[in-house]
Amino acid sequence: MKPRAGLGSLLLSLCFSGLPLLPGCLGAQGRLAYKLLNDLFANYSSALRPVEDTDRALNVTLQITLSQIIDMDERNQVLTSYLWIRQVWVDAYLTWSKDDYGGIDIIHIPSSYVWRPDIVLYNNADDQFTGSMETNVVIHHDGRVMWDSPAITKSSCKVDVSYFPFDGQQCHLTFGSWTYNGNQIDLRNGLDTGDLTDFVENVEWQVLGMPARRNVVTYGCCSEPYPDVTYTLILQRRASFYIFNLLLPCIMISFLAPLGFYLPADSGEKVSLGVTVLLALTVFQLLVAESMPPSENVPLIGESPVLSHPASAFLLPPGSSSAHAAGFWVPSQTPSLTWGLVPCSWPLSLSHLPQRTKCNPIPPSSRS
Repeated sequence: MKPRAGLGSLLLSLCFSGLPLLPGCLGAQGRLAYKLLNDLFANYSSALRPVEDTDRALNVTLQITLSQIIDMDERNQVLTSYLWIRQVWVDAYLTWSKDDYGGIDIIHIPSSYVWRPDIVLYNNADDQFTGSMETNVVIHHDGRVMWDSPAITKSSCKVDVSYFPFDGQQCHLTFGSWTYNGNQIDLRNGLDTGDLTDFVENVEWQVLGMPARRNVVTYGCCSEPYPDVTYTLILQRRASFYIFNLLLPCIMISFLAPLGFYLPADSGEKVSLGVTVLLALTVFQLLVAESMPPSENVPLIGESPVLSHPASAFLLPPGSSSAHAAGFWVPSQTPSLTWGLVPCSWPLSLSHLPQRTKCNPIPPSSRS
């Protein structure tokens, strides 16, 4: 039961919300609203589940509206999103006949005055247990309570970057009661999907859908069922930025390594080209690894520098003077193999490459 002082501040907030509730506001209508609140909260306790039959479960409907994706941290595998969370239930002790109170059928009061379900985000990755704000609840004369609360959530999301930057991710948002089991609270989703009507488009991620699914789980600790509602956020990365800043440089750098085999053996720039390409690929690989989470799934764009390193290494022995003097031979398969090792150049044809490449005209049979 709330103290009288708290009830007075409650009435004041209701007066400012647009209802003539205080006796000094608009006369008879305000006195009726004052009487309504006195009658509703005279013997009300917000600590007890509002059901007349304690053996029956209280139905709670959950609906999520995705407003914005604030951040996707691939390295720490955390999704930060801005949600509007709507919870609807029926409070058996907050009903009245609107004819007895001058036609008042809806009141707005602070949510702390009524019982609220302890619905939380199970896969929360924030140091705070809940990220929702304290907002008013809307109570209808038939006892239906609607609580809309905005929340900034940080949820764990397993990120698979195997096909980066053309990857897609699926992040789950699982909501459920923290203390009540399924025999006390029956949690259900209001719609089959999350609401994306007011979604603010993200510059990096495109939202393809947000289906909702109700699950009933029995944990090893308890025999009672625990229902939850899981929203699956289906994301597709917008790859334009990475194509121009990562993929195209990868293609250009990878082209330089096999082209070095067509330089004359006595060219002084052959070794310089090999060393430069090798260093460029190493720096490029470090840049890619820095932005990716440490995982056993290596992205394709991260494999490109690794597979291109042998092409640069093959350029070094033929370019040295000692190798040239000894008549070092480059195997005939080396150019073709090198082009095949360049993942950014897979569509290229290998038919135009020469069948045999060497550093001097001395045949193998004449060498001692």
